[in-house]
Amino acid sequence: MELDKQTLLSLFRTMQTIRQCEERLAKSHQRGLVHGACHTYVGEEAIATGVFAHLRKEDVVFSTHRGHGHALAKGLHPKELIAELYGRATGCSLGRGGSMHLFKPEIGMMGTSGIVGPCILHACGGGYAFKIKKTDNVAVTCFGDGAVNNGAFHEGLNMASIWKLPVIFVVENNQFATEVPFNYSSGIPDVGRRAENYGIPGFELDGNDVCEIHRVAGEAIERARRGEGPTLIECKTYRTRAHAEGMADFTYRTKEDVEDWKTRCPLQRLRTRIVQEGTASGDELDEIEQQVRQLIEDSHAFAEASDYPTPESASLHVYRETDAPRSNVATNSAPPLGEREITFVAATLEALDHAMAKNPLIFVMGEGVGVRGGNFMTTSGLYDKYGPDRLCDTPICERGFVGLGCGAAATGARPVIDFMFIDFINDAFGEMINQIAKMQYMSSGRLKMPILLRGCGGIGHSAATHHSGLYHSIYTHIPGLRVVMPSTPYDAKGLMAHALQSNDPVLFLEHRELMAFKGPAPEENYEIPFGQARIVRQGADVTVVAISLMVHHAIEAADVLATEGVSVEIIDPRTVSPLDIETILQSVAKTGRVLVVDEAFQPCSVASEIAAQIADAGFDDLDAPIKRLNGAFTPTPYSPTLEKAVTPQVANVVQAIRDLLSE
Repeated sequence: MELDKQTLLSLFRTMQTIRQCEERLAKSHQRGLVHGACHTYVGEEAIATGVFAHLRKEDVVFSTHRGHGHALAKGLHPKELIAELYGRATGCSLGRGGSMHLFKPEIGMMGTSGIVGPCILHACGGGYAFKIKKTDNVAVTCFGDGAVNNGAFHEGLNMASIWKLPVIFVVENNQFATEVPFNYSSGIPDVGRRAENYGIPGFELDGNDVCEIHRVAGEAIERARRGEGPTLIECKTYRTRAHAEGMADFTYRTKEDVEDWKTRCPLQRLRTRIVQEGTASGDELDEIEQQVRQLIEDSHAFAEASDYPTPESASLHVYRETDAPRSNVATNSAPPLGEREITFVAATLEALDHAMAKNPLIFVMGEGVGVRGGNFMTTSGLYDKYGPDRLCDTPICERGFVGLGCGAAATGARPVIDFMFIDFINDAFGEMINQIAKMQYMSSGRLKMPILLRGCGGIGHSAATHHSGLYHSIYTHIPGLRVVMPSTPYDAKGLMAHALQSNDPVLFLEHRELMAFKGPAPEENYEIPFGQARIVRQGADVTVVAISLMVHHAIEAADVLATEGVSVEIIDPRTVSPLDIETILQSVAKTGRVLVVDEAFQPCSVASEIAAQIADAGFDDLDAPIKRLNGAFTPTPYSPTLEKAVTPQVANVVQAIRDLLSE
């Protein structure tokens, strides 16, 4: 189909905007106005221009570190891009992102990533969110040839294929992944043909031909809007500037190659076509170039005159500070325990069922969560109520579906990711700490991240070293995550209900030895807020801060010691991030002695952090040194005798308290 004049001139203007903006940024980098990396898009302008011309504002783009052109083609004003690279408060990420982390969710620019590969998974999440919302929007992801050798590529294309997600995968094959040539790093010379392995359409295009890219992308996007699934488009192109400004360029490629590719310039190619076909005159195109030149210079002046962010803003938007208070969230408004007893799993299932009935944007994703009802029956019966899209069984690809959850949450859905065992989610560690935990911060609070990641951990049932971790200390160290560790059905239900309303990412850890534990929990729905510890047992002689299963060990130990006249106060933090240190300090002020009990090993642990905070803020109240009781600093063994030897037992808690009282 022939393109009309308006379309051709619009494509030319967008490509000129990208090229001239990038050339301005390259000069500014030399002047020191750009404080960090600067990855330009020079030579590749036809790709984003041709694809994004078909997108609506509500369609979303997830991009990679070379994302300037993507942002501009999606509608970002050049002044916001330039200001961002200058580190100014008027930048699209308010000075928090620079070249590699560009956010403008208001126009569907959902972020670029300095890590290769995640954008592929995030776009799958955007597509899944649109599927849940039942809209005809599409998600586009652009990435380089280096990403196609990353596991995210396989996992993303496979998920998009099996669920027919409205995702367009755009490979910008510029021949080099940083400095490693594609013909070395790939076993086959092309990417588009890989689509056949996933049962989806694939194309291999001249990445400097904006008209052909425009045609193929338009057809792919229309297929996606009709619900016919994803498309892989490889655009073979070349970046004619260095990987990043200031880097050496001719150690891995030759100057002659670069000069040869410059002769294939996509802008000149389009200009020649427009003039030769008589669509517009050279003077008309010169006028567009001049208008863009003025736009870029005005944008540069605006950015250079803009203020830097204030130091006070540096810690804002790590968590969601603007959530309005909800009813029945304060501790004193939660219902009494009541007489009804249910299991830990049943309690969380009630909370999840209630939330899913009220909010159609909640979906659960994980291995076996559908018809089977989850490995621990955590989704039993929900498949029949809510169907396969909202109870979605996944391939074994933890990085894939955790990354998908990130993109879905950013795009307005509320995913619940059931990872079964926390040992498994460690395969998605990068998605957790580099993407999920940072999205709100990097977008300056404009993106929410309402994702709940739940599963079990802890030692028991001779599960050995790959099914027995807790690792909460590691994730508690990461800003942006909430880490929840309930010990009773009552708390599990209330904390789960709260997590399903939270706009922060929540890691919800359920100890495997508590899943069948029975205790009181009312039928009504209620929330328990994060960061409010529970006083499990009042006491006067010693404080025991116990986490998860260790709460029950502490209760048994307190019963034993009560026969000896020892009064033990037990505090259950319930959440370790945020940590309610005030309740702990109040107890220590009363008893003067404290023991922290945590199954996880001790070095750099939550127990160590609690001890440090008590020493810092409650030192004058202590009558004895703070003591910690942790599991052995070892991977988890298989044999029951070895398993018992590496975890704190009730007898160990009793003895630790006796030792503390003798200090």
